[in-house]
Amino acid sequence: MDLEPGTMDSVRAGPFGQLFRPDNFVFGQTGAGNNWAKGHYTEGAELIDSVLDVVRKEAEGCDCLQGFQLCHSLGGGTGAGMGTLLISKVREEYPDRIMETFSVIPSPKVSDTVVEPYNAVLSFHQLVENSDESFLLDNEALYDICFRTLKLTTPTYGDLNHLVSAAMSGVTCCLRFPGQLNCDLRKIAVNLVPFPRRLDRRQLLGSFVRYI
Repeated sequence: MDLEPGTMDSVRAGPFGQLFRPDNFVFGQTGAGNNWAKGHYTEGAELIDSVLDVVRKEAEGCDCLQGFQLCHSLGGGTGAGMGTLLISKVREEYPDRIMETFSVIPSPKVSDTVVEPYNAVLSFHQLVENSDESFLLDNEALYDICFRTLKLTTPTYGDLNHLVSAAMSGVTCCLRFPGQLNCDLRKIAVNLVPFPRRLDRRQLLGSFVRYI
């Protein structure tokens, strides 16, 4: 999903465009202009129902839905604003499913937008409230790996996305290969987050009943 059609057009015309169903592409016409409020309250709010329809359709096709994985950036208006709006809406509709995010954190050293820190700070609250586990990817560290390890002088978005995909593949490899540890999204959350902040009513009721 995106709030402007240009990015979606390039994805559909690229080599990976055939990986996705054509009716799963959801995009707006105006963009968020690196404004978190536009993505969360105005432009994104107008588009969120179409995105949720796609989510419902994919969820209904699952035999055993474990949860959701969201890849987004916290520096822009769409990834930060509309991304966190989507997380909150999915949490409302599927409260017992795992919500996992891979969030790219902006850095002032490699940033070209002065409002990126504000967008990130506004997003952190939403992630804490609605996400079970968030894997934070430092944008500056991604560039540093490209410069120092890969010896690239001018890293492209493809190079950065390759590093992100490698991290995602490593975190979720237990879902694709047999093993005794972290065999599903919930066990990953249990082992990585021993003291979760978010408690639902059933957990609170269980704690109350235990001490009666």
